[in-house]
Amino acid sequence: MAIYSLTLSYNGAPFAGFARQPDQLTVQGELEHALQLLFKREVETTCAGRTDAGVHALGQVVSFELSGEEWGEREAHAFLRSMNAITHEAISIHEVQERESDFSARFSAKAREYHYFISTAAAPPLVMRDFCWHKAGVLNVDAMNEAAQYLIGEHDFKSFCLAASAEGKPTSRNLMECVVEPVEVMGEPLLRVRVVGSSFLHSMVRTIVGTLVAVGAGLREAAWMADVLAACDRSAAGEKAPACGLILYSVEY
Repeated sequence: MAIYSLTLSYNGAPFAGFARQPDQLTVQGELEHALQLLFKREVETTCAGRTDAGVHALGQVVSFELSGEEWGEREAHAFLRSMNAITHEAISIHEVQERESDFSARFSAKAREYHYFISTAAAPPLVMRDFCWHKAGVLNVDAMNEAAQYLIGEHDFKSFCLAASAEGKPTSRNLMECVVEPVEVMGEPLLRVRVVGSSFLHSMVRTIVGTLVAVGAGLREAAWMADVLAACDRSAAGEKAPACGLILYSVEY
């Protein structure tokens, strides 16, 4: 058997998340249905990051196994054309690669990068309306970046994940970068929170963003972030930012 990977983008709005669920429209369900149609059998996939309902991706990676006979003489461009024709219109598959025999989209990943977009304008943006959190008002970017520095390194991030998902599971993670910066997308001014880590807990990035926004809005001091980390309690952190602003941007192998 050979290992192949797909690199794909998707608008998360129509989906109940990445992971397959009975009687729900999911990204994984769409991919596996398309692969089953092409290869006449069930093909199980593994992803780099299981995004929640409404979360988007630009660089999601998915791996799966095929025999040499199944791939045969297929050309990559023809395979991609077929996959894009079969899957939901909110999914765009733009690369297929044959990988090493021990490759896993999940376990071979060295880092995952997420971007979260916030609009602080008085009026909601037009182009990015469905891809950002519209939080009208002034946010102190310097204070947010000061708070973000407390998160860098290996810590127990239990305060930043869905409480039920943390029960009986390790919650330590290594956060490599967390930067808040002004950007412009199609002429619309936004704030981007760029977060890079080895792996993430359920809702971790969105809770980090919500906690940073509390600091940026002046509701908390930057040093509060250290207290939140130390508490190891979800109730100590800020609100969970809406799903629509989060994008799985890329995966490093």
